[in-house]
Amino acid sequence: MGEDKLKQEISVEIPEFYNFAAQVDEHATRNPNKHALVIVDAAGQISEVTYSELMRFADRIGNALLNLGIRQNDRVIVLVPRGKEAYGIYLGLNKIGAVIMPGSEMLRGKDIEYRANHAGAKAIIAFSGIADEVDRIRESCPSVEHFILTGSKRMNWISLEEAAASASDRLHAALTQSDELAFLSYTSGTTGGPKGVMHVHGWPYAHLAVAATYWLDARETDVVWATAGPGWAKWVWSPFVSTLGKGATVFVYQGKFVPETYLELLQTYPISILCATPTEYRLMAKVSDIDQYRLKSLRTATSAGEPLNREVIDTFRRVFDVTVRDGYGQTENTLLVGTFVGMEPKPGSMGRPSPVVKVAIIDESGNELPQGEVGDIAIDREMIALFRGYLDDPERTERAFRGNWYVTGDQGRMDEDGYIWFEGRADDIIISAGYTIGPFEVEDALVKHPAVAECAAVASPDPDRGHVVKAYVVLKQGYEPSDQMITELQEHTKQLTAPFKYPRKIEFVNDLPKTTSGKIRRIELRQREREFVN
Repeated sequence: MGEDKLKQEISVEIPEFYNFAAQVDEHATRNPNKHALVIVDAAGQISEVTYSELMRFADRIGNALLNLGIRQNDRVIVLVPRGKEAYGIYLGLNKIGAVIMPGSEMLRGKDIEYRANHAGAKAIIAFSGIADEVDRIRESCPSVEHFILTGSKRMNWISLEEAAASASDRLHAALTQSDELAFLSYTSGTTGGPKGVMHVHGWPYAHLAVAATYWLDARETDVVWATAGPGWAKWVWSPFVSTLGKGATVFVYQGKFVPETYLELLQTYPISILCATPTEYRLMAKVSDIDQYRLKSLRTATSAGEPLNREVIDTFRRVFDVTVRDGYGQTENTLLVGTFVGMEPKPGSMGRPSPVVKVAIIDESGNELPQGEVGDIAIDREMIALFRGYLDDPERTERAFRGNWYVTGDQGRMDEDGYIWFEGRADDIIISAGYTIGPFEVEDALVKHPAVAECAAVASPDPDRGHVVKAYVVLKQGYEPSDQMITELQEHTKQLTAPFKYPRKIEFVNDLPKTTSGKIRRIELRQREREFVN
């Protein structure tokens, strides 16, 4: 189904009252014995949870929290890894109308303290692996009345399992208005502490209507493996809302990422949808014997976070006959741009705007730019799934808007067919001798060289050009750094993109700094360049 037809057929009206957990309840009522979760641990042990089992578990948790005095609109930090507990806790909290504050299992004490105090959190639900970090700051979080532990017992903590065991497994969903706060996710800012992104109960409804249906393409018959971990917006997007909201089966792998292991899992289990990070796809595509794997069940694949290289898309098409479809969105919104089902992909592009989102490339004054010009990617501030602002931070909220536009902070250009091409974060863009250079173009060219495993391009200060392109390169095993290799990579880049974009400087490194979700931290590399020059 093409985008033009989508625009004609989709009209999303969010109801006055909506509770996502109540919708999952409907799936459990209709298909009680259908698998909601299939969980594989690092040792390969399998556990399965049906929809009826999951909702009874969630109801016990919700009732246990009510028994502790946690009520509708109370804010609760959740710090748990992938597994049954994450789904039960999120559904239980959503069902009683509490505000879920997703947190990565890798947060440190000061991160947790900031979130608790900034939001006035009433409770923290954590697993044993992060309990020490919470204990270090509990005296500094006066609003937190309950410290709840899952998976084990610990002094001065309430056992979630014990509290749930004595609670009823029947719970009616709270009557939550669609414009009530439901999720409070924190995302890093360029200045100050993390920003509390506010999303309401109507947000999952809007996300399901478009992103889950026309991008992820989830159906009740699917087994969906979305690799994001709890604590990140992408986990709420795909493995939680998109999959359970469609009544599909969630595949959960609790081990660490190893490309060969991922391919083995895709070959072993009937996974029909894969949603992974660009880094995961890139490393899988580089497995030397990838042709030996048979992914018989996989029918569709999506990627989000940053654009995929054409080489990766071509590899998955050639080997598995699956087109990896890009998607773009943020913690502050939903899927904004993507290669939707039935849309002809342009490898390397982000795709076209969502059928319910008005997207434009604008200049500093908020004016739409002509096709082909690089500017800020922006969306209409009336978009139905846009966040409701940053918690208690009107100034930051106001800075996110430019007239009638919400400005994403990313830059791109739109081609003659309406496809948007990512050029980098606004502060990732390289200006060299008057040329505007997107780091992705340089990186995309470099990774096509057989010696390159990964790379990142940043601006390096230069007395003559202001900045030049510098590439940090991780070589594949069997290749060695040398001046000859530098020259070879520079000439290779010139052959694949405009010559002025080639990296005048190349530094070989063993690895690249990344966020816990796998995105390259170019800001760290830029800082390294500035410090080196100074």
